[in-house]
Amino acid sequence: MYQDTNKKNTPPPIVFIIALGLIGFGAYKFLPGLLKDKTSNTPTSTPTLGASPSGASPSGTIAHRISLGDQILLTSYTTPEKQAGVQAFVEENYQAAAQNFQASLQQKRNDPETIIYLNNARASNGSSLKIAVSVPIGSNPNVAQEILRGVAQAQDEINTSGGINGAKLQVEIVNDDNNPEVVREVAKTLTKDPNILAVIGHNASNASLEAAPIYQQEKLVMVTPTSFANNLSGFGSYIFRTVPNISVMAAPLAEYAVKTAGKTNIAICYDSQAPDNISFKDEFVAALTAAGGKLVPTVCDFSLPSFNPENALADAVSKGAQGLMVAPHIDRIDRAISLARINRGNLPLYGSTTLYTFQTLKDGQKDVNGLVLPVPWHPETNPGSRFPENASRRWGGIVNWRTAMSFDATQAVIAGLRQSNTREGLQQALRNASFSAAGSSEDVKFLPTGDRAGKPILVQVKQGGSTGYNFVPLR
Repeated sequence: MYQDTNKKNTPPPIVFIIALGLIGFGAYKFLPGLLKDKTSNTPTSTPTLGASPSGASPSGTIAHRISLGDQILLTSYTTPEKQAGVQAFVEENYQAAAQNFQASLQQKRNDPETIIYLNNARASNGSSLKIAVSVPIGSNPNVAQEILRGVAQAQDEINTSGGINGAKLQVEIVNDDNNPEVVREVAKTLTKDPNILAVIGHNASNASLEAAPIYQQEKLVMVTPTSFANNLSGFGSYIFRTVPNISVMAAPLAEYAVKTAGKTNIAICYDSQAPDNISFKDEFVAALTAAGGKLVPTVCDFSLPSFNPENALADAVSKGAQGLMVAPHIDRIDRAISLARINRGNLPLYGSTTLYTFQTLKDGQKDVNGLVLPVPWHPETNPGSRFPENASRRWGGIVNWRTAMSFDATQAVIAGLRQSNTREGLQQALRNASFSAAGSSEDVKFLPTGDRAGKPILVQVKQGGSTGYNFVPLR
C-alpha cells in the first residue's frame, strides 16, 4: 500500500531532475542495443535484406513483407527446421540453410515457401537470376499458396535441370494482402531493385491495376497469373497475363445457361469493388443478351456493408429470375456462399472464375452443388500433359488453375530470360510474335494486348473429392 512520507525528508526537486536525466541518458545509450540484440536472434523477425547478396534492401514500411529466405511469411507452415533455415540464411550460411529447409520439407512437403527458399539458398553461392512473386498471404493464404506452388514448381524444375543458361533462378516472395495501398509500395520497391528482372503477380485485379502503371513506367515486366479485369488488356508493353481475356471466359458460361440449361432470365450478384468481376459481369451480360437471354434487374453487391443475402435472393425470385450468376471478390467469397446457402439449390447457380477455390467447396457443400463456372485450366482435360501428374506427386494432391497459371507465368519468364537476362531484353522476348513457352497444358503465347491466347473450360460442382464435393469438367 502506498504511504505518504514526511515532507522534510523529501529530496529537493533538483535531485529528481538530475535523476531523471541520468535514467533517460542510460536508456538512450543502452536500450537500442538491447532491443537490436533481442530481435536479431529471432528467425521470424525482420532482418535487413542486406544479408542477401542479390539486391537492394526494401523500405522499412514493407521490409516485413518481402523475403528471399530471411523470414517466414507463411506462418502456418512453420517448423523448427524452417526457422533454423531462415536464421542460417540471415547469417549467409547458405549450406546450412539449404539443409534445414530440406529437413523441413520432410515434414511439410506441400510448403511452397520452403521449396522456394531451398532453391534460393542453393543459388546464393553461384550465378543466379532474380524475380519476385507477389501474393495475398495475409488476406487469403490459401490462394497465395496456390500461386506459390506454381512458381515453386517451375523454379525447382529449371534449377535442378541446370538453370537458365547456367544461372539458377531465385524468387523473392512478397505479401501484398491484395491491398492496393500495400501493392503500390511493393511495386515501387521491386522496381528499385535492379536485380529483379520480372514480377509474377498480382492476384486480384484491383491489386494488379494499382501496380501496372508503376511497372510500366519503370520498365519491369509483370506477368499476372490470375487477374482478369478488362482494363489490363493492352495496358502497356511490360504488362502480361497467363489467363485469357475475360470476354473469352464469360461467353461460354452465358451460352451454357441459355442454350444448354434453358435458363433465359438470369439475375446477377457481383462485387463493385472487384474490377475483374465487374468485367466478368459486363461480358456475361453482353453474351447473355447475344444468346437470347435477359438480365433480371436486381441490386445485389457483395462489397456493400449492407449486403443481405435473404433480401437479395427474394428480390431476384420476385422478379422472375430462373438462375443466379455470382461474381464475388476473392476475399469476399464467404458472401457468395451465404447467398448460395439461402438459395438452397432453388435457382441454378453460375459463377465467375474467382469461385474456383477450396473454400467454395468446403464451406458451400450441398448449397453449391451444381454451380457452373469457367476456368482457364483443369487437370482432367489435358491427358497428354505431364504437369498435373508432376504437380500431384510434388504437392500430394490435385492442384487447380491458379497453380497451373502461375507455373505458366514463371515458365514464360524463364523462356524469355533464356533469350536475354535484362529487363528490356525480357520484355522484347515476350512481346515477340513468335514467342512460345511450354506451359502446364498448352504453350504460352501472348497476344499483342498482353493477354494469353486460349479458351476456357466449364466445370461444375459435383459430389466427390476430399470435401465431399469437387469441380468436374462439363463434357
